[in-house]
Amino acid sequence: MRNVAWVVLVSSFALLASAQVPKTCSAPPEYPNTILMKKYTAMQKFFSGEKVYYECAEDFAPYRGSRVAQCDGGKWSQLTLKCEKKSCGNAGDLPNGEFQYEGNSFVGAKVYAKCREGYTLKGFDYMVCKKSGWTGEVPSCVEGEATCSTPAVANSVNSTGHVSVHRVGESVTVSCGRGFQLDGARQITCGPGGLWRPQPPRCLPSPGKETGGCGVPVTTRDSNANLADRYVAMTSFARGDKVYYACDIGYVASGGSRHRRCVEGKWTPLLLKCERRSCGSAGEILNGLFSYTGVEFGDTATAVCDEGHRLVGRATRNCMNGGWDGRVPSCEAAVCAAPPGVTNAEMRGPREPSYTYRTEIRYHCRVGTLIGQRNIWCTKDGTWSDPPPKCKEITCPDPNVPNAYWTGAQAEQYQDRETISIECIPGYTKTGPGTVTCGADGRWSPGLPKCTRRRYNWRG
Repeated sequence: MRNVAWVVLVSSFALLASAQVPKTCSAPPEYPNTILMKKYTAMQKFFSGEKVYYECAEDFAPYRGSRVAQCDGGKWSQLTLKCEKKSCGNAGDLPNGEFQYEGNSFVGAKVYAKCREGYTLKGFDYMVCKKSGWTGEVPSCVEGEATCSTPAVANSVNSTGHVSVHRVGESVTVSCGRGFQLDGARQITCGPGGLWRPQPPRCLPSPGKETGGCGVPVTTRDSNANLADRYVAMTSFARGDKVYYACDIGYVASGGSRHRRCVEGKWTPLLLKCERRSCGSAGEILNGLFSYTGVEFGDTATAVCDEGHRLVGRATRNCMNGGWDGRVPSCEAAVCAAPPGVTNAEMRGPREPSYTYRTEIRYHCRVGTLIGQRNIWCTKDGTWSDPPPKCKEITCPDPNVPNAYWTGAQAEQYQDRETISIECIPGYTKTGPGTVTCGADGRWSPGLPKCTRRRYNWRG
């Protein structure tokens, strides 16, 4: 008995101990536009009662709620911190003008300066919202027309004559003096704010033969290749320098080296071969096909549907740098409306829609004679080939031939295709057919005979 009591006592202590073990929480959850403070990111377990702190993500700022989340009974409390994208707010006043905002003043947005009539903008015409606020030179509006002073480019040749002031829109061509070569744009234009656009170039010493340098490499038009972007703005190269080429849009390299080297003042030949990119098949069309001008860059594929089908979608696809544009269209069969019913007739063919191209319907008269086409079919235009027939009861009049009698059906009315035989009474001679048939036109065919009195020659 004492052993049983001891077991019960030990079990009670074990349950009490396990009940006192605090529940832990796993890593805190993520929330939109927030980040967990760095010191908590490496922790994988948090005890009940522990707190963690969040902060707003880059380019966002807090506008309400608490930054704290707490582990409670194995679960995290809901974070109430709300973060909105940082805004630079109002850019201030622009005397003799106004600022025009690009939507909200969030980080990355621009505000544009616009001067009143009679005033000209000086400086850049916009500022950019960054974390620190509106950045860039603050523009101003000055009275009068904007002008640009003659660009000062060292070692250049004066090509503007005695002109020292240029109006907005006027262009200047910069040429370098002997022994110097241009680094930058050759032609610049006076822009709003009295600034040259693009910025004026420089005149750098030309690489002489004694240095072994090279000027800008020339590429033939039929090479279908151009200098890689990082070399386009460069105007001089040292001996041993390499430049790399890339195939034009729509072309792919098919062999040869991509680079040229400056050797003793000359560029080595360009060996890169670029061929038109192939797009392959433009796709398969059920009940149709594509007609190709080719399958390479710049070629087209035009969808053509089989007879009795119409195109759904865009007919033409173009072979682009990334393959065929658009989607494969479809060719749907022409559909006719339900065939019209005919009184006293049965229709034989499909009982339910759809009645597509070449579907055939046959009519059979239960009563009367069929007038019109027995078979009609759905054409490529979505119409029936012929109007529906009619079932008409055809009768012929009484075959009343004087001095004759007939054998066969005896009725007040004779139906289509009924046949009778006509004979003359004694003493009369028949002229015409002996058998006639009631025709579809309500007439006896081939026509009623005649009975004429027989003439006798008496010799006495």
